[in-house]
Amino acid sequence: MRSTSGFTISLRRLLIVLSAIGLLPLAVLGMWSLHMADQYQQREQERAMLDQARALSSAVDAELDGSIAALASMARAPAMDAAELQSFYQAARAQVAAQPEWLAVILTDADGKVLFRTTSSFGTPGGRIADPESLKQLLAVQRPLVGRVTRGPGGRAAFPVRVPIRDQAGRLYALTAVLKPDRILRVIERQQAPRGSVIGVFDSAGSVVARSLNQVRTVTQPPSPTLVRLMRGAAPEGVGPTTTLEGEAVVSAYTRVSHYGWTVAVGVPQSAVGAAALQGVAVYGLGLAASLLASIGAAWLLSARIAATFRSLQRGTAALDAGESATLAPSRVKEFVLMGEAIEAAAARRAAHEAERSRLLASLEEALAASREASRAKDEFLAMLGHELRNPLSPIVASLDLMDLRGEQSSERERTIMRRQVQHMKRLVDDLLDVSRIATGKMELDVKPLDFAELVRHAATVRPGLTVELAAPASLWVEGDENRLAQVVSNLLSNAERFGNGAVRIGLSAHEQRARLEVADQGIGMAPELLARVFEPFYQAPQQLARVTGGLGLGLAIVRKIVELHGGQIRAHSDGPGCGSRFVVELPLAAEGAPAAAAQGAPASAQQRILLVDDNVDAAATTALVLEQLGHEVRVAHTATAALAECIRYRPTVAILDIGLPDMDGYALAAMIRRTPSAPRLVALTGYGQQADLGRASEAGFDLHLTKPATLDDLQRAVETPAAAALPLPQ
Repeated sequence: MRSTSGFTISLRRLLIVLSAIGLLPLAVLGMWSLHMADQYQQREQERAMLDQARALSSAVDAELDGSIAALASMARAPAMDAAELQSFYQAARAQVAAQPEWLAVILTDADGKVLFRTTSSFGTPGGRIADPESLKQLLAVQRPLVGRVTRGPGGRAAFPVRVPIRDQAGRLYALTAVLKPDRILRVIERQQAPRGSVIGVFDSAGSVVARSLNQVRTVTQPPSPTLVRLMRGAAPEGVGPTTTLEGEAVVSAYTRVSHYGWTVAVGVPQSAVGAAALQGVAVYGLGLAASLLASIGAAWLLSARIAATFRSLQRGTAALDAGESATLAPSRVKEFVLMGEAIEAAAARRAAHEAERSRLLASLEEALAASREASRAKDEFLAMLGHELRNPLSPIVASLDLMDLRGEQSSERERTIMRRQVQHMKRLVDDLLDVSRIATGKMELDVKPLDFAELVRHAATVRPGLTVELAAPASLWVEGDENRLAQVVSNLLSNAERFGNGAVRIGLSAHEQRARLEVADQGIGMAPELLARVFEPFYQAPQQLARVTGGLGLGLAIVRKIVELHGGQIRAHSDGPGCGSRFVVELPLAAEGAPAAAAQGAPASAQQRILLVDDNVDAAATTALVLEQLGHEVRVAHTATAALAECIRYRPTVAILDIGLPDMDGYALAAMIRRTPSAPRLVALTGYGQQADLGRASEAGFDLHLTKPATLDDLQRAVETPAAAALPLPQ
């Protein structure tokens, strides 16, 4: 904001000057009017009316106090104290007979049930209670009170006076005297009211109890609307002009000082107040109107200046919000000057913040790009790690299969040990790749109906070193991925084998539309802190340096994710170290499906012409020997160029290709082989085994994808093709 030369004035002083302009004439006229004799007379008359209303209210309270005292005295009768209700009934009837204004006495219990009414014989049913709200209030607060005036069944007006009493046993009762309004009317008649005035007494609900004019017609009715509006305020007393029920204009004074919540109002005709008051009011009104007009005129001129400055501030704040420079109009008000300077400072700070925000956003984008690059590099590293670890396993597994096929008994024990260690190594690699798929959300399922009981039975029989006690039904169907659920059962059994005592119990049952699988061992068990984290990736219990149990701490994390992807849940239980462990898997049941058709392999006599392409010389040599031992003719190539030449010359029925070749990847080689005459069955045999690798193999035209190291069953499945027998062998 541009600074102005000359003086400035604070907003507070400006408002004070503005208020003085409007209030000074009004104050002068007010002081002049207050000293007028007619105003003094009017105030005195109003004070006298209030005094009369207060006196009348005190007289009414005295009458009500007398009735309550009479009731309280009657309540102390020995018959009531001894709960002799019939004797007390006779005493109450005598009391009513002695009180001309009493219509009846009613006794009710703590539940509001009428025990007797003096207008009826003792033991007669109580009937309806007039003004039940005051009875409920009495029983709640347990102190004397006066109820509302109402008309009974016969049309007679009355109001209740109630007191609480208790007998010797401590039982609570409500004793009520029903009084005629005439008692209050006589109090009014004893007052020396001005001629033509109207006096009214109203109950706590505002209904007329007694009125000096037209008592019979107006009792139980509300007062005039103008009097209702006058008494509506929070003040206990007040004076103001009203109109009577008969339509007469009066000045009324009311008071609500009664401790029973009643109101007394005294109305005096306006003509009795005096003509001088009207003249003073007229003069005062003219002066007030003139003062208001003068104040409005001055405020109009000043507010226009203030409004213009506020509009300038509004435009400045809008520009600040839009990130633009704020230009404000000059002002002589000090607060506006300070506000403008604050807006300009805020604009400068916003510009600095925006610059800093842009810098931080750029840094954040760089960090996100680096994070994505690190994630991609991690995926590539895991894929390469799987490939590089599986490649050396392939010739080892093939050599073991070859020795098994030759039936070499002398090395059977050593082969068993080697095969077990190779399977352990392969499981570690698979766990690493699976946890990567879980972290990136890339794990996919091939869901279809399957017999979970058959799957569990098969998994329990392939672990010769583990004693399994199995309890399972003949069949139990779920919707799931057979390979992944087999991995769940295998990992749980592997965990039991590593941490148990060589024996495990498996229980499978159906429970509440869910398949329930329990795998329990009697091994080392788990402490509570381990039990809470047993499904976390890479988390393992503390082990000795020798790491007898081994593993990467991924198996149970993978199990939990697979179960959750199937819509199930898994829980771990253990009573503590040394007490064994129990894992419970629950999966949704499914309708029974058709049994899977048995795989139809190629006849044993069907000789295949196989082209084996692998740049790993050892893996190619050992795999070729296994295939030859199975009765097939095998040609080996270590490059894609050599493979294409062999494919054209040799015309194989099956081509088993590695993907990572030195001169061309296996996907491109497969596409070129597909274009050759009499294209063979294509099988990918590679260390790349992620889901994306399977998709690329299918797109490249491979009929089957195998992950190294391939088992003997995998190789037999790879060469099964009915078309192979029809192709002649080359000369």
